[in-house]
Amino acid sequence: MGDVMQAGKIIVALDFPDADTALALVSRLDPALCRLKVGKELFAAAGPDLVRTLAGRGFEIFLDLKFHDIPNTVAAACRTAAGLGVWMLNVHACGGRRMMEAARDALADLPHPPLLIAVTVLTSMSDADLAETGVTGTPADQVLRLAQLARACGLDGVVCSAREAEMLRARLGADFRLVTPGIRPAGADVADQRRVMTPVEALKAGATDLVIGRPITGAADPLAALQQIRFDIQNA
Repeated sequence: MGDVMQAGKIIVALDFPDADTALALVSRLDPALCRLKVGKELFAAAGPDLVRTLAGRGFEIFLDLKFHDIPNTVAAACRTAAGLGVWMLNVHACGGRRMMEAARDALADLPHPPLLIAVTVLTSMSDADLAETGVTGTPADQVLRLAQLARACGLDGVVCSAREAEMLRARLGADFRLVTPGIRPAGADVADQRRVMTPVEALKAGATDLVIGRPITGAADPLAALQQIRFDIQNA
């Protein structure tokens, strides 16, 4: 498991409604110990200036906006996002081959391109949720289908549930990034996530990057919570 953990620090999800709340939390963290995820809510409230501010404080940023549009639009969005100095960004694999390849090509000639990954199936979705959208089979079936497509398009990895990580690692090899939300330390509230794992379980299954939000951001001492999770991983 030590080799897997070398792939990345814990990614702390900044799921906040405004910049002030996010920055207050970030001031209690250490860029040497974690990365940060900025998603739609916070980006809609604070925009690219906050991303630049966080990067300026030494944090590597995962910009989680899940671009999904026609190929030219997604390519332009990815290139613009790269200009913010982010470490990683994502698109929706459901956008298909031409969209993902356009996104990849838009970043290819940059001197320091961010990692580009694809969302497969949201961790909140069940079999019934997928069926309502016309997708037959289980979430795992759809995750594998989309992950294989993302790899064929030259992307660096996918977002997936930790419960699919072992299957994807076996099918897609060791050099493909598996970014896993829905991570909850043992005993934590699972909230609206349906397919969850503990950090240690996820890494053993083959995850490379763990996205953790409320167990850290909602803690009385966020840095201590982060350090405890890191300790649990290192001593598993």
